Amino acid sequence: MKRLVIMGPAGAGKGTLADMIKNEFRLAHIATGNMFRTEIAEKSDLGVAAKEYIDGGKLVPDELTIAMVMKRMSKDDCVNGYLLDGFPRTLKQAEALSAALAAKGEDIQMAINLCVDPEVLGKRIEGRRICTSCDAIYHMTNTPPQEEGICDRCGSRLVQRSDDTREQLAVRLKEYEEVTKPVLAYYQKLGIVIDIDASATPDEVWQEVEGHLAGLE
Repeated sequence: MKRLVIMGPAGAGKGTLADMIKNEFRLAHIATGNMFRTEIAEKSDLGVAAKEYIDGGKLVPDELTIAMVMKRMSKDDCVNGYLLDGFPRTLKQAEALSAALAAKGEDIQMAINLCVDPEVLGKRIEGRRICTSCDAIYHMTNTPPQEEGICDRCGSRLVQRSDDTREQLAVRLKEYEEVTKPVLAYYQKLGIVIDIDASATPDEVWQEVEGHLAGLE
């Protein structure tokens, strides 16, 4: 049972790599944004509580986020393991996750850290397009859709997110350095971080990551 975390700044290729890992090893891809949307749509107790914070323009408390993640990890599709994407986002969340898993006799086995030069990230961000229905990710130069502006998978419209600009990238990189880097340091102390040069092609990145994951129980 593989228990993984994927980390990296905006534009590093987390979504593309997560799809490859999920499909090859039959893991659940737990992206916190999708998880929140699902809980809110289902009007679960956790979803209702989270919606109150979100509607009020407040951050969802770590305790509530942890509870939602643990609930998600108990679902049947996590029987072979899971890949956490976008969580833990803070050191407090990382420590709380470790404590919650330890209570079950488990732990995070590997943190995949995607490293990319900021200039490369800028080019990726500007060309990125997202499907409005299935969240498939394209790049207008590197991985364009067969028909411009249309998703190959479901035929829905592709859009550029409002924060996919160099200006917003600079803001997000600053936030990443200040907030998320301590999480990376935490996992480095545990000896479970693998640094991946994500400026390479998706296939090259995949070959390196697959090699690390193949021997993981």
